[in-house]
Amino acid sequence: MNREHTIQKILESLIITIDGPAGSGKSTTASLLAERLGLIYLDTGAMYRAVTYEVLKRGIDPENGEAVSKLSEEIALEPRLIDGELAFYIGDEEMESKIRSPEISKFVSPVSRHTGVRRAMVRLQRKIGNRGGVVVEGRDTGSVVFPHAQVKIFLIADIAKRSERRLEQLRSMGIEQNIEAITENISSRDSIDSNRADSPLLRPPGSILVDTSKLTIEEQVSTIEAAARNEAERISKLKVSPGEKAIFSTMPFYY
Repeated sequence: MNREHTIQKILESLIITIDGPAGSGKSTTASLLAERLGLIYLDTGAMYRAVTYEVLKRGIDPENGEAVSKLSEEIALEPRLIDGELAFYIGDEEMESKIRSPEISKFVSPVSRHTGVRRAMVRLQRKIGNRGGVVVEGRDTGSVVFPHAQVKIFLIADIAKRSERRLEQLRSMGIEQNIEAITENISSRDSIDSNRADSPLLRPPGSILVDTSKLTIEEQVSTIEAAARNEAERISKLKVSPGEKAIFSTMPFYY
């Protein structure tokens, strides 16, 4: 096996986490990075949005921790790999087209701060990603979900830039909202996510900090790709016995 092939096989086995506040560029960056490296893209935020969608659909108070947590355990949130991309369904209902509205954005942080909800989602996230070959993005993927990930990234950006990005994202989906409302929503989510008791938004130990305020998407992806390739190069130099999976030799397996 030549060296380049070895590096590629290692890259395809990594767990790469990308955390950061709303609008820091996580989703686009993670999606493009996964495509470039041949990995699965796991958007943990979509899972919390799906729970929020179901909470609102059923008329449950997002602040009712007991009811929301019970619902998160009961719903059949199912990941499906379709044309190489991970999509989430509740029953036969596809979630992606329903979970990006301003209303979902308004309530996703209150819903996701409940311990029962986080426990249910983390369990599923680990089931999906623990064998590697994934780029995982969210708020606590490097600190809580996959603390032993080989590559951890923490993205930041100033709130003005984050608001602009969210405005562009909504417009691309045919949703109009003024920039002031978007900034208020992002600021509120920052406060809730950073101060919640369970799995608050924070920079994971050992993570690489990337300020995306003045970076293009290509620059963001290239920066993280370089970090992943450096880690794959480092792993390739470790001495292991034939057939041994060096990457996961020290990692616990979660269920």
